[in-house]
Amino acid sequence: MDQDTLMFFEGKPEALALYQAFAGKLLSEIGQVQVRVQKTQIAFSNGHNFAFVSFLPVRKARERPRHYIVITFGLGRQVESPRIDAAVEPYPNRWTHHVMISEETELDGELMGWVREAAEFAARKRRIN
Repeated sequence: MDQDTLMFFEGKPEALALYQAFAGKLLSEIGQVQVRVQKTQIAFSNGHNFAFVSFLPVRKARERPRHYIVITFGLGRQVESPRIDAAVEPYPNRWTHHVMISEETELDGELMGWVREAAEFAARKRRIN
């Protein structure tokens, strides 16, 4: 664990544990991933950013769990699921999805499938551009 990541999660050990579980799954399932810690998010990239971890308030304060992370990923389609807290189309056929995670069990095959799809979508953008 590098110092920048520890600083990002300073005072949030439960969120750090969720991040470590997510990052571990992502890095074991998707090859050639760069991780960049920024001020407000941690970005995962394969030439283009395809997933992020943040504390984005995608729910009203009273509806948020005490400890959480938000996983954001981009796809070429909108995912219709009650698990998606928000989905926006910033560009035609490019959808950004936000999922709030408060328990490690939520890092399941469905979520990781969306993240893998986002990595593949980003990789295709790299070949096209």
